[in-house]
Amino acid sequence: MEKVRIGVIGLGNRGYGMLKGELLRMPDVEVTAVCDIYPDRCERAVSAVREASGREPFSTTDYRCLLEKGCCDAVYNATSWEYHAEISIAAMRAGVAVGLEVGGAYSLEECFGLVEAYESTGTPFMFLENCCFDKSELLVTAMVRAGKLGTIVHCSGAYAHDLRDEVSGGNVNRHYRLRNYINRSCENYPTHELGPIARLLNINRGNRMLSLVSVASKAAGMEEYIKEKNPDASLTGVRFRQGDIVTTVISCAGGETITLRLDTTLPRYYNREFTVRGTKGMYEQGADMFFLDGMREGFDPVAIMRENMGNSKAYEAEFLPRIWREITEEQKKGGHGGMDSLELRAFVDALKEGKPMPIDVYDAASWMCVTALSERSIALGGMPQSIPDFTNGKWLVRKPEDVTEL
Repeated sequence: MEKVRIGVIGLGNRGYGMLKGELLRMPDVEVTAVCDIYPDRCERAVSAVREASGREPFSTTDYRCLLEKGCCDAVYNATSWEYHAEISIAAMRAGVAVGLEVGGAYSLEECFGLVEAYESTGTPFMFLENCCFDKSELLVTAMVRAGKLGTIVHCSGAYAHDLRDEVSGGNVNRHYRLRNYINRSCENYPTHELGPIARLLNINRGNRMLSLVSVASKAAGMEEYIKEKNPDASLTGVRFRQGDIVTTVISCAGGETITLRLDTTLPRYYNREFTVRGTKGMYEQGADMFFLDGMREGFDPVAIMRENMGNSKAYEAEFLPRIWREITEEQKKGGHGGMDSLELRAFVDALKEGKPMPIDVYDAASWMCVTALSERSIALGGMPQSIPDFTNGKWLVRKPEDVTEL
């Protein structure tokens, strides 16, 4: 196909931003439909499409009408977390390819439902975890593939992002995080940190996650913030269940461990803290630094950091994957420094060429299920939870990904 006809479902901050900032700028994409439960969001999106292309997209507040219309080859699903699985399953059963935005699952049934819909229909599906396309994560993965960090033993990461303003503004801005933070305590947003780690460790492709344990701290950050800032009077006195710090430890079949941390309701700066530890070296994203065996050792961390901070650039000439070597200036201007453009490019190219999606339904199910399992583990005082094998044994024969070919 020369052009991919895409319908955008979910036109909040992320959906509208990707519509205007990415999809409408792609020459081989035609946005033919827009959908949101709020009519004013639909109207804004229709205006954006009309202004950019001169075309009038189909507009509806019911995603089922969009699927029945038959005007889309694919949908970009950026709805609230509660509807990610439902809409994606319906689209696949309608023969409409799916690009699903990030978020965790509410139950294992949702995850198995995604897998069943894909396996029974063969409809293309990609999980749009943009951090899997970031420069540092891909550079480190290429270094690991080349053996530069030795045998990988442990990886860690975090979604460390002060969201107090966003959460407390949920009623005004119609944002789904508020109701989740009031009613649930879990690792609710695991895939920014887990996705790149899972790819590096060949999860579902020669390795798999076996079990997890999650614990949560008390929930104090949101209540104190609202008491002092009072952005929404209706939230005065509301109790929040979401722990301020949620720590999850995952064990893998290959013997590796993974630590995830959700840290979104206390004062802090943004950081994903992507860290890889191997027998020949390590990488820390915060310092953008490789420390390899044989480098300066000692008890002066300040001197070591001063000498090595930002040294990843020295490895780019040899190890940086193709998509970052060939990234255009226009793509760099896209969301999150270019990784949004790269992930959508990968989705559209796979559709046009009939190739497997780089992040498939098995990845989506195994990463998203961490949310549901963490909620259960926390509720049971940190009891271990088994992580299902959504590939039904195929992880033993599926080939590891070559990131240099992205």
